[in-house]
Amino acid sequence: MTVNAQDYLLEIGVEEMPARFLEPALTELKDNAAALFKEQRLPYKRLSAYGTPRRITLYVEGMAIHQQSLEMEVKGPAVKVAYKPDGSPTRAAEGFARSQGVSVADLLKKPVGHVEYIFAVKREPGRPALDVLPQAGVSLISGLHFPKPMRWGNMEVRFARPIRWIVSLFGPDIVGFEFAGLKSGRTTCGHRFLTRETIKLMAPQEYFDKMRSNYVLVDPAERKQMIWQQVQEQASAAGGRVEEDEELLSEVSNLLEYPTALVGEFSREYLRLPREVLVTPMREHQRYFPVLGSDSSLLPKFIAVRNGTSQHLDIVRAGNEKVLRARLADANFFYEEDLKTALADKVPALKKVVFQETLGSIYDKVIRVGELAGSLAVAMGAEEKELKDTLRAAYLAKADLVTNMVFEFTELQGIMGREYAERSGEEQSVATAIFEHYLPRFAGDQLPVTLPGKILSIADKIDNIVGCFAIGIQPSGSQDPYALRRQALGISHILLEGGFDLSLEKLVETAYRGYEGKVQLKLNLAKVKDDVAEFFKQRLRGIFTDNGYSYDTIEAVLSTGFDNFNDTLLRLQALHNFRQNPAFGNLLTAFIRANNLSKNADARPVDSSLLEDASERTLYENLLAIEQKVNDFQVKQDYQAVLAAIATMQEPLDSFFNSVMVMVEDVKVRANRLALLAGLAGLVKQVADLSKIVVEG
Repeated sequence: MTVNAQDYLLEIGVEEMPARFLEPALTELKDNAAALFKEQRLPYKRLSAYGTPRRITLYVEGMAIHQQSLEMEVKGPAVKVAYKPDGSPTRAAEGFARSQGVSVADLLKKPVGHVEYIFAVKREPGRPALDVLPQAGVSLISGLHFPKPMRWGNMEVRFARPIRWIVSLFGPDIVGFEFAGLKSGRTTCGHRFLTRETIKLMAPQEYFDKMRSNYVLVDPAERKQMIWQQVQEQASAAGGRVEEDEELLSEVSNLLEYPTALVGEFSREYLRLPREVLVTPMREHQRYFPVLGSDSSLLPKFIAVRNGTSQHLDIVRAGNEKVLRARLADANFFYEEDLKTALADKVPALKKVVFQETLGSIYDKVIRVGELAGSLAVAMGAEEKELKDTLRAAYLAKADLVTNMVFEFTELQGIMGREYAERSGEEQSVATAIFEHYLPRFAGDQLPVTLPGKILSIADKIDNIVGCFAIGIQPSGSQDPYALRRQALGISHILLEGGFDLSLEKLVETAYRGYEGKVQLKLNLAKVKDDVAEFFKQRLRGIFTDNGYSYDTIEAVLSTGFDNFNDTLLRLQALHNFRQNPAFGNLLTAFIRANNLSKNADARPVDSSLLEDASERTLYENLLAIEQKVNDFQVKQDYQAVLAAIATMQEPLDSFFNSVMVMVEDVKVRANRLALLAGLAGLVKQVADLSKIVVEG
């Protein structure tokens, strides 16, 4: 029986990679392979990428053993150039045929537009896959990119970690090539500690079973599912439960090849420490799953996942308990030491902590943020008690940066600030605002709930953004060392969710004044305002897109201004909704006709004495009436009503265009009619620039 397809296996064996490298590498390998095999005309049934810390694997099912034949037409000179009047070929035709490796008799004639050309049909038979795959293997390995690639030996090759073996099989055959001083073959390795012998693969189909029998689960999804099942079973057996934690689960599954979960314990006395102080070293440093009781309180237990079998599990458990015990003992010591002085007493030490080498110390920032928060509190409608809490929280917000606990566990900034504020006798509202001023910390994180927390979060973040922009430090490409994009998104979400009517321009100016005269700024206020506005515009565009608004609706609204984010959102919602209204067609038609004629006209008021025709007087009277309605609706920020009111102008506008010529010779009359149209277009532009709207068909 003739075999038309075979499975293809490519395995890159490496020293242990960091867990965060694996998933992006598998995605890139899969995408690159799909593109490469399409380019090489090698069809297949299914393509998958798998991996562990020690291997990156591509498995292709049902790949054709030959490339598909290639047939293409190459365009030559025009027929009138290629042939003489008697039909015989010219030198142009003969030269073209010769250059394409075909005979003149095989040339085709085809029209292109109104001109007929000659074409050469080139047919390239498919090569055997075994001839194509060696170079493909080299391309696939060299095409992988990593955040911090390594070089090893005296080679110039860079990879996640040193490559130790390469398996490349097409059916039973080795796909031979060399890379990084290694020859591809059929020999792989099992688990580093549980197997000693190398493994010979006679065909790709043996791969997964032989790996499993040698304690390697190649599929990350299978490992993840097994880990989660084991973790749940171990937690249940220990009388508790484990909360879902996709990030930790993914990281653990990418740290090992053969998982076995186990329960460990720590001293109950540590439960008196704040919950985060226990969870952070467990989760962030040791990659353990905390165990919770039925009331969601922490139990003195954890679940670890070892890279191996259940053999000698007691020794492994004891080792993990010893490591965690040391970390918790340190945390307990830090906590006790930090509590010896009140949080407020730690603030002066911030003078020795650099915020940014040009922008001064953290203490300088505390003073600036306090002043900025004070003005923000007034603008955001804070009552006297809220203002007092905001200012106190602003003074204390960064004090935990000089504590022992945050120095050791930086992830706890803000969390320990809240804890130490409470233990120092500060009001709960102040302690909460200290924690909330860091929110949101990442995409999808919670937003501040209290008004002091919101005020302080905005003040802290805009101080960072304006300061960095003013000294010329702006995010570029993928570079954003101060996380300014995240902070701008945070401000945007807080303002949009809270419905605050704040001016971005005034916010930037107030923040800039806090630096003026105190540090050396590279950019003036006007430039910083423009740059920061454009920076926020990009963030708003992304937020609105994620919320399902069409790109042209977004552009129409942003084009007419976005200084007040809440007002911008209301206009966006109004336009989005009004586009579903049958009257939107009338509005769009009226705007386009008025705007197209008047967009280059000089701004001037309409002179009623120059209105000659009844239709333009009617249009003017309607415009005055609509302007009054629009003003009333705008005060209420009822922009859908604004648009509906303007849409009623289509009929008098049509009558105007049917009765008079706008571009008459009389300069004054022409300018007056353009001013009338500009007035109508200007009403619409108070909501959105409808010239950005794309109409299908």
